[in-house]
Amino acid sequence: PVPRRHALPGRAAGRLVGAGRGSLEGDVWESGRLMVAPDLAGRGLGRDLLARMEALAPEDATTYALFTGAGSTRNQRIYKKAGYRLRGAADLAGAVRMTKPVRR
Repeated sequence: PVPRRHALPGRAAGRLVGAGRGSLEGDVWESGRLMVAPDLAGRGLGRDLLARMEALAPEDATTYALFTGAGSTRNQRIYKKAGYRLRGAADLAGAVRMTKPVRR
């Protein structure tokens, strides 16, 4: 059976430089807790981590989805460049949902 949950650490020279996790909820691959070490921001690690997370999605996933801060314009810009679009207004916790269709 294909795993429905994944944790993805990103390491360089033994150091944890990024991480994320994903899970299949119905036919939606939910990526969460995507993070990059602050001193390494802007080097493409987040974009690479997101691509690796998407690649872990099971075959029956039809949509990628994630949440990010409503005020996190840098993160939203990265996700938009990767094909994600905002879905709805910010929730009470200040998060927005972004999705994109899976294309194989």
